[in-house]
Amino acid sequence: MHSAGRSWLLLTGFILFYVIYLLFGALVFSSVERPQEDELRTEMKALKEEFLNQSCVNAASLERFLVKVLTANKYGVSVLKNTSMPSNWDLASSMFFANTLVTTVGYGHTTPLSDTGKAFSIIYALIGVPFTMLVLTACVQRLMYPLVLAPVGLLQRSGMEPRPATVVHFMLLLILVVLCFFLAPAAVFSTLEVSWSLLDGLYFCFISLCTIGLGDFVPGTQPGQEYRPLYQVSVMIYLFVGLMMMYLLLRSFHKMADLHGLTTFLQLPRCEDDLDEDREPIVEDQHEGQTPRYLTDKAASRPLEPGSQPSYNTINKG
Repeated sequence: MHSAGRSWLLLTGFILFYVIYLLFGALVFSSVERPQEDELRTEMKALKEEFLNQSCVNAASLERFLVKVLTANKYGVSVLKNTSMPSNWDLASSMFFANTLVTTVGYGHTTPLSDTGKAFSIIYALIGVPFTMLVLTACVQRLMYPLVLAPVGLLQRSGMEPRPATVVHFMLLLILVVLCFFLAPAAVFSTLEVSWSLLDGLYFCFISLCTIGLGDFVPGTQPGQEYRPLYQVSVMIYLFVGLMMMYLLLRSFHKMADLHGLTTFLQLPRCEDDLDEDREPIVEDQHEGQTPRYLTDKAASRPLEPGSQPSYNTINKG
């Protein structure tokens, strides 16, 4: 089959599989959650009727009260023990909100109340989201050599074949990420958050590091928590480092897929796998009289001996 035709066929298959996957998720969520929702609706209706029968409040007044309460709760203001709860917009909480905004996690537990805040959020995210991606990319570039290329080379020097070496390295990196950024933080969150189970903590870590951010579990929002600002700052650091490691894991998988021919088979772009590129900073200073970087790159792209670069390109695919 012609290359272009095969590429379009694969793209069509991806789209169809994506739609089917969404329909499958919709069916499962609907069958699991719909009965719980109907049960909760029935319970709330009975509770409302019981309240109206035992008080002199009419239905219209109760409706207005509930609308106000639910609207306030949407913006992170609860009517329960409201006077003792800290502000959602103190310095630490505002910084936590800014962090969820620029990392695209967006829990939605706190949202801007004013039109000015909403307008500023648009401008702030417009600049902050790409800048955050830039910082994450720069950090991952620095980590590619010590955490990906060097370990793979070490496995090869120990006598392991190239392809098995990349698989073993990826599995070890995956185990490290699961232990350090999912299981261990989940245990910490389940300890610090009284109402969270270990599964709740693991669920929060997964939802956060995948930038899904449903907002049903948000750390540091329970009343009476000690050292709340420090706790929120610690969660911010965890989110940034966790997102960086997820990006590193994905890039490592992409390089492994290049080596095994998976990206070529699926007509996908190859990952940049030059060692110097992974170790070069995204932005660097040029001193006066120094040869421009792009001119030296052209010369460096013609090595005297093919395969002299210790990168994924030099690994024998046979």
